[in-house]
Amino acid sequence: MLLKNKKSAKVENLVSVIIPTKNSEKVLSRCLQSIKNQSYKNIEIIIIDNNSIDKTKLIASKFTTQVFNKGPERSAQRNFGVSKAKGEYLLFIDSDMVLSRNVVGDCVLLSQKSEVRSRKPGGIVIPEESFGEGFWASCKALERSFYLKVKWIEAPRFFSKSVFMELKGFDEKLISGEDWDLGQKAKAKYKVLRISSFIKHDEGNLSLVQLLKKKMYYGKQITNYSSKEENNKDWKRQSSIAKRYELFFSNPQKLFSNPMIGIGMLFMKTCEFAVVGLGYLLKE
Repeated sequence: MLLKNKKSAKVENLVSVIIPTKNSEKVLSRCLQSIKNQSYKNIEIIIIDNNSIDKTKLIASKFTTQVFNKGPERSAQRNFGVSKAKGEYLLFIDSDMVLSRNVVGDCVLLSQKSEVRSRKPGGIVIPEESFGEGFWASCKALERSFYLKVKWIEAPRFFSKSVFMELKGFDEKLISGEDWDLGQKAKAKYKVLRISSFIKHDEGNLSLVQLLKKKMYYGKQITNYSSKEENNKDWKRQSSIAKRYELFFSNPQKLFSNPMIGIGMLFMKTCEFAVVGLGYLLKE
């Protein structure tokens, strides 16, 4: 099907949007509605749930018939989703994400432009920002704003299915760092591109305690990612609190435009590094 808008993708190739879920009832509707509202319409939604005990599957079934159950973690869920996908392109998002209206169309258009030039992209990075309620959500939004265009933090989310299969998908041994790991594999073979339309993270009413519990869990699992030789260069920067502070203090005016939020963000990030390190040590 040809599109009249010259700025749109020439052919509406099917895009499979794959979303792993687990007890996601609070955020899933907003996520799925943002997919339905995309300017690009040839999309299939694939939900891979991990034994939710809330209304996640019921909500998902209102938006798609492709609702499956698979565990134990996101990498396995996503790879299973790909096995069910019919699309030429794949977009991986989380259930707490909201897509701005042109995300899918911009990714397809950029891919097609690159392919016309015989430069198949290894993947496409979609910039991300956070929103939510309360003090810690504001701190997380400020933190994420410093990561835009930082290549060793941003990871691609959009792939052609052929490239994804060539890269052998997500490493199912990884519980954390799986996005970075796949991005490293993509960068080693191809050029990774970037669009300007945003994905927004719905942080909800973020709790510092819950955030740190999640970071502790990831810290206990991070060895599988950090021990891979091909990830070593980026891992040294990703795991360095000095590198993060260097990013934050590169723009002190933004960092302290609201002093309480800026100080809170620095405290939050320091606590995150501490519990990730503790989780790493406990695992070891």
